[in-house]
Amino acid sequence: MEKWCKGLKEDEERGIVELVMKTGKIKEIPKFYETFMPILEVLKDGNVLHYNELRKIVRDTYYSDLPDDLLRQKTKSGDLLILNRIGWGQVYLKVAKFIKQPERAMVQITEKGKEALKKGILTLESVKNDPDYLAHGAQKVQKKTSGVDENVSINNSSPQDLIDHGFSKIESQVKAELLDKLKTIDPYYFEKVILLLLQKMGYGEFKETAKSGDGGIDGIINQDELGLEKIYIQAKRYNENSVREGAIRNFIGAMARDTLKGIFVTTSFFDDGAVRKAHDAQHTIILIDGNDLVELMYQYGVGVQVSNSYDVKKMDEDFFVES
Repeated sequence: MEKWCKGLKEDEERGIVELVMKTGKIKEIPKFYETFMPILEVLKDGNVLHYNELRKIVRDTYYSDLPDDLLRQKTKSGDLLILNRIGWGQVYLKVAKFIKQPERAMVQITEKGKEALKKGILTLESVKNDPDYLAHGAQKVQKKTSGVDENVSINNSSPQDLIDHGFSKIESQVKAELLDKLKTIDPYYFEKVILLLLQKMGYGEFKETAKSGDGGIDGIINQDELGLEKIYIQAKRYNENSVREGAIRNFIGAMARDTLKGIFVTTSFFDDGAVRKAHDAQHTIILIDGNDLVELMYQYGVGVQVSNSYDVKKMDEDFFVES
């Protein structure tokens, strides 16, 4: 642990030093960022672990000397606090690509993570300033949706402000992870996800088109039972490439047969030419980019699930009013 303190800022070093008793045993639950190096140490051999197994190994290897009452300490939602902290450490490492997810719920160290181990130090500040962290979709989604201020002052904020800030950060993180997942799933399954989302939004029953010879149409939604009002769907799963004017032109051509309504969805974004083409078309074309997509999925509960719920109580003034 001593080597992990080397080079840290004074406040970070103090946070770690406070964890150690004169005997060298930890006396407090670590901050989430203090679990960065232990997580990488556990994964250093390149083994692939389930994220739940990883958290338990880190706890048992590096924090087993914690008093039992701390090891049993729970969050308000009932999770073990120590495992929750390690889990958040894992999230930040994944965002900055020090670890990766080779398959569902599994984690593995990257070459970048191995380099961090060789240096013997990885601070929260260095992770937040890492190019991969900054380039992550969380930044774009965060600026567009929540305006989360990373520097919320505990002293100057009300308890409600702090609660709202915490929930906003979690929401931004989930949306960023959701966008990353959409960019890596099978393209055909991505099309199915879009159709399920639109159905959840109340646009009626959908029909998937054949995977070949579909004329550029990935799905059709019937807005009425007889199929007199149709919406054509195009879904493009891109990592970085933008959707250009030509793709919109082809979509309009495919729509010309029997509908004037279309929805074009992508995990990336639309360039100016594509936006103009959709706007100037005689058809009604709705463009949904990656940020808009995860907003809708989060709002309608598609691809996400409730992890924890909290009841915030206040005093009932009416209860104490004498009749």
